[in-house]
Formats: sequence, C-alpha cells, structure tokens
Amino acid sequence: MQNNAMAASAMGANNTAVSGNIIWNKAYPEGLSWDVDVAVAPVFDILDESVKQFAARPAIYFEGMSMTYAELGALVNKVAAGLQKMGVGKGTKIGLFMPNTHYSVAFYYGVLKTGATVVNYNPLYVERELEYQIGDSETDYMVTLDMPTLFDKADHVLGSTRMKGIILCPSGAADAATPSGDEYIAYGDIIDNDGVYAAPVINPQEDVAVLQYTGGTTGTPKGAMLTHANLYANTTQIEMWHSPIVVPGQERIIGAIPLFHVFSMTVVMNMALKMGMEVILVPKFDPEAFIALLKDKKPTFFPAVPTIFNALAVHPAGEGLDLSFVKFCLSGGAPLPQGIKDAFEKRTGAKLGEGYGLTEASPVVCCNPTNGLVKVGTIGMPIPGTLVEIIDMEDGVTPLAQGEKGEVCLKGQQVMKGYYNKPEETDKVIKNGRLHTGDVGYIDEDGYIRLVDRMKDLILVRGYNVYPTQIEGAISLHVDVEECIVAGVPDDERGETVWAWVKARDGSELSEAALKTFLADKISPIEMPRKIVLRDTPLPKTAVGKLSRKLLLEEEGIER
Repeated sequence: MQNNAMAASAMGANNTAVSGNIIWNKAYPEGLSWDVDVAVAPVFDILDESVKQFAARPAIYFEGMSMTYAELGALVNKVAAGLQKMGVGKGTKIGLFMPNTHYSVAFYYGVLKTGATVVNYNPLYVERELEYQIGDSETDYMVTLDMPTLFDKADHVLGSTRMKGIILCPSGAADAATPSGDEYIAYGDIIDNDGVYAAPVINPQEDVAVLQYTGGTTGTPKGAMLTHANLYANTTQIEMWHSPIVVPGQERIIGAIPLFHVFSMTVVMNMALKMGMEVILVPKFDPEAFIALLKDKKPTFFPAVPTIFNALAVHPAGEGLDLSFVKFCLSGGAPLPQGIKDAFEKRTGAKLGEGYGLTEASPVVCCNPTNGLVKVGTIGMPIPGTLVEIIDMEDGVTPLAQGEKGEVCLKGQQVMKGYYNKPEETDKVIKNGRLHTGDVGYIDEDGYIRLVDRMKDLILVRGYNVYPTQIEGAISLHVDVEECIVAGVPDDERGETVWAWVKARDGSELSEAALKTFLADKISPIEMPRKIVLRDTPLPKTAVGKLSRKLLLEEEGIER
C-alpha cells in the first residue's frame, strides 16, 4: 500500500514555508530523494520478509545465544499461535515489561501477528506507575521475566488493576516454577504448539500496533497510538536514510538502548531486522562489559544516547578502543554536546552523528547523513517523506523563513494517530495537519535543523523522559511538604539530572534523607531527585499564584 499523496502534499505545504524551495535538497545525501512515496504495511511484514530473504543469517545475539532469522520467525509464529489460544486478538492490549532479551522481540512481533496491541513498559517503574499505565492503556496481560525485581512488581499490581494475567518468561536456562492459578501463564505453555496461527486482517492506517507512553507539557503520561502504518513507514524512512552504507544481510547493530524505548524499538529492532542485520541485545549497560562486547562482536552500527558515548569516551577500559569497524554511530534521545562528540570520535575513530525524534513521530524525524556532512550542533535534515516546518510561536500557524526561530512542526506518515482516549490532548499537538513538537529551532543555510530550546518542561535523564509533575505529585504526598517544584539541571554524565525544591510546613523537621526514603517506593530510581533543596521561604509563583519553574531556575541561576 502506498501513500501516493505524501510527496505532493509535503511539497505544496513547504512552498509556503521556504519560498518555493526545499532548502535541504541542495545538501541531501547523494543517491537519496526527500520527495518520495513511503510504503505502509502491517509491522510484522518487516520480519516475515526478512525471514524469507535472510533465513540462515543470524538475527539475534543475546548473552552467548544466537538465533537465525528462520528460528526467530518460527518462534514468533509459536508465540502468536499460543496467544491466540488464550483469546488474544484485535482489541487486546499486551504489556511488555522486561529489559532487552530475545523474548522482547519474540513477543513484540508475536503480539502484532494476533492483531493485538503492544504496550511498552519501563522495567524501572514502581507499582504506582504501573497501576496508572495499566489503567490508562487498558492492558489485559503483561509479559515479564521470572526475576523478582520484575515479577514481584507485576504480581503486586495484578490484584489491584484490570489485568487478567501475567505471562512469565525464564531469565535463566530453565523455567522457574510458575505460581499456581489461571492468572499465571508459563512461557513454555505459550510456545507449545506448531506455530500455525490465524493471520489477522490489518488496516495499517487505522489499527494501532503500539501504545507508546510519553509526556506532554503538563508531564501527564499519555499513550501515543502508533499505527502499523506509522511504524512501518518510519522503519522504511530510516532504512532509506541508511541505505547508502548498508549491505543487506551483512551488518550487525548493537542494542544498548532498551527496546521499550521508542528510539530502540524502531532503530535497533524494526529497522535492523528489515535490513537483515544481526541484533546484539544488551540487557544492561556496564562500560567494561560493553567495551568487551564491542571488541568481540564488532557491530557495524551503533545507536545510543549521549551518556553511553560519553562513558566510552572517558572510562579507563576504553583507552585505545578502536571502533573503526563501525560504519555509523547515531546519537538520539537527548541533545549531543559537542564535547562528548569530539571526545568519543577522538578516542575511538568512529563517526558520530546526531538525530532527532519524538514518540509521537514513531520516532525518527531528522538525522545527520551517514554518508555526508555531519554538522555539529544540528539534528541533521528531515528523513525522506518528512516535511519539517518552523512555525511562528505566537500564532501557531505561519511558517517562518529559513534562519528564523520558531516551533519545530512536521508532517509525515510516521505521525501518530493520536493519544489514546485523550482527544483534547491530541488536538493540542496535531493542528492544521501538523504535529507540533514543542521544540524551538531553525533551519540553517544548508537545510540542517538546529534546536535552540525546548518548550516542554520534561527532563531528559540518560535519554529517558522524566516528568517533573509526576515527581512533584509523589513529593506532595508527604504530610510535611507544603509546596514543591521539580526541574532538570544540566549534568555532564546524565545529560540532565533531577533536582527538587521543597518548602516544608512550618514546625516540621523534614530532612532530605527522610524525604528520599519516603519516595523510594513511589518513583523509580531514574526519577529520584539527586538533590533536594529545602527552603524556608515560599517558592516563586506567577502573578496568578501558580508555582513557576521558570522563575525558580532564574533565581537559582540555572540555565536549561
């Protein structure tokens, strides 16, 4: 299925924005065209086509275990058949709650082959966060590992939410004992079949493949409805972008970013499998072990967040690390400081370029060329079939000329269907056919896009979205807290780190240590404030009495 109107629509809209020219065309990578029709199809076609083409090639490498495309395809079909026997199909929501493993890939595609919807969960979530997302997404079943750190949390929320059951996968070589009860389903029972499943009828433009949770300007998590068309199109777009340097069926990609993260889901899993790559899965980033894995497996593609590249640039184990075998390193999830880029490239000899995306765009929007000029401080150019416009922040409608700063907005097949059960929130970000990102930037003389600020208040910690409003809500549960503000503070190691400013109730003896102890089971470790500032005076407020993050950061002399 083709979206034949895509290129014409984008060109017509962009004539207004850039005075009749696509400004990035003159610097577009050789052999690529921005003006293309982008095919759409069910997401599981990605794997099925590669199984046919690369059957004997390695598909997955995980902690010493290797799986070919034929083996992965057979496992996915068994997962789909097993889930269908449970009654899973269109309308069912299946949560994936685990770190990177082969189960992540098998259940992702297996769920989609039933016609059901995947809901990605961060394994660092605490029970309160799981309960919210389960209720908001209407998750029916959750797939997790038998590790206590995961299973205990999933089991805790099973009785307090709408969930019907937990599918339990073994973290070791053998199945752990599955608890008794119909609500607990063993992985071995799911795949105990011949792999024959009933293929669903998918409408790619309408059927939601994944509910991917994000946060808006209020910090309230929202489920972005990413359709089969959205994800297949974005996979195809970035396949085009990387095609000048890829030999299909011959490449290896290393997955240090968790697959529940939208960047990893699309780039490390979907794109890599579409191009016949071997996906090297890393469940947890440890610099020394990761460096050893790089030397052993020699991946040719290396996507990650800036904090990982920074760790490799400064860790003693990385001294003398030669990554000349890597064709391209892609940084995403957070802004890439020039110092990190320079230090990483100097130490490793690899080429590091920055890209840009957001959950609502499946996620990739822009990228620096793999075979052209990487411009430091830019997020590159729009990938094929993606129109980026800079829109006046005052009226939210008028496209601005090259060089003028405004809100970064886009159109393309990868733009989400909307937020699940939140039409009003959807209407705030999709207006006049454009997705409004909330980011401020401009297009330079070569068509590369530079971001200069963020309109959103969300905090990016190691590339992950952290929502200050959620943390403020947890802090406010303490009886001795009168008011609080949470904000991100620049941090060389983490990108940004979480700080909290708290005004305690008069007469209380609240301490930073006591407050952190109180928060331990209410927020995840990545959300835990690294610093809590206890103030005797009220926190700054706007003229209408609303607590003001902006005024607080100005008072503290902190620039974000």
